[in-house]
Amino acid sequence: MPTPETKEKTLLIVDDSILIIERLSGMLKEVKAVHNLFTADSYNAAVKIIRDKKPEIVLLDIQLPGKNGLELLKFIVKEYPAIKVIMITNQVSEYYQRLCKKEGAVGFIDKSKDFDQIPKMVGDL
Repeated sequence: MPTPETKEKTLLIVDDSILIIERLSGMLKEVKAVHNLFTADSYNAAVKIIRDKKPEIVLLDIQLPGKNGLELLKFIVKEYPAIKVIMITNQVSEYYQRLCKKEGAVGFIDKSKDFDQIPKMVGDL
């Protein structure tokens, strides 16, 4: 049973790479605060899960097939402002970092070097 300060969270991983989804899922299953974990590989799949499951946290890649992660970030912030979005990407330029924060992301992770920070970041939200 979680204590009041460790509220269980529902989390959604949105990435088109099955390897990234598997790696993140394995890492996040170790985070005590994560109660439910869902995955999506596209904008449309993510929107359906967000509407049905209402996750508290979304880990979101910028590069997705069809509509990209920035469009999904805008949708989430507009329609579900209580959801916290952490961008996980290889697009790590200052431009993307500023743009994602301006659009409402609470965090920005470089997949190529900061991957191991994700569980702590999720646990701290």
